[in-house]
Amino acid sequence: MSQQPAPDRPAPAQATPGQTTSAEAMPPEVTSTEATPDRTALGAAESDAPHLDFDGTTPYEDYVRASVLTHLQHPLSDDPGEMVFLVTTQVMELWFTVIVHEWHTAALALREDDLPTAMAALQRSTYELESLNASWAPLAHLTPGQFNAYRSALGEGSGFQSAMYRRLEFLLGEKSASMLVPHRGAPQVHAELEKALTEPSLYDEVLRYLARRGLDVPASVLDRDPTRRYEPDPGVERVWEEIYSGPPDSELIRLGEALTEVAELVWRWRNDHLVATRRAMGAKTGTGGSAGVAWLEKRASKTVFPELWTARSHV
Repeated sequence: MSQQPAPDRPAPAQATPGQTTSAEAMPPEVTSTEATPDRTALGAAESDAPHLDFDGTTPYEDYVRASVLTHLQHPLSDDPGEMVFLVTTQVMELWFTVIVHEWHTAALALREDDLPTAMAALQRSTYELESLNASWAPLAHLTPGQFNAYRSALGEGSGFQSAMYRRLEFLLGEKSASMLVPHRGAPQVHAELEKALTEPSLYDEVLRYLARRGLDVPASVLDRDPTRRYEPDPGVERVWEEIYSGPPDSELIRLGEALTEVAELVWRWRNDHLVATRRAMGAKTGTGGSAGVAWLEKRASKTVFPELWTARSHV
């Protein structure tokens, strides 16, 4: 006897070509854990997110004072290039500040015969000098027309009036009491510069350190007036000649090389300044009344830590 399909179980519908049945169109059954987000994963993601809700200003703002830094720009012309000039100059001032800090740290460490601390500060300053020198890039290709578009906004302002740069030069031994004159109207700045003028330079501290290590640094150099510009001395040249003629892995040679790196980067800074100025304004008088390029050429010809360079001819 043949069996008939149960009346409550109709046969599946047949699909025509190119058509799917309702059963075929149904997605696979999913579990509740697959259909809803993983709350554990969501909680972990939320816990990884930075803290965004603060009662007052952000801790970053409190520490960096970014809103102060980014609102210090007040261009005096309508030329968009002035903003670039202004910010670049302010960035340079910040680099002057940190480099002065490093060299002051190195000088104090040498005074305490702490060579490792001094070396660390000198080496850090070379990276900072490289960043300072790179700051010329936005200004190094100004045409005369581009510079003239906002030059009048500078008035009599000039980089040589920078108090922090003056402190940097004083630490290098480039002392001059006349450079305090522009700052007489700012008592605190003038007092800081006057103090820096009367203190031994970084190089003075280096030579005193070498003398305490038994090297024959001339007494006239050790006892010199620290307010005067450092002048090369043949006795100091002989000291560096002796150091560089000694063991090649000497810590004093490493000190000499760290100072040489600083000196070279300062020389590059001065020359980059000269080239940028020459491109932007040629031989015209400088904004502060200086001879412009002629003044910068004179500055660029000066050697920092001179005997470190001349002694090499005798090794």
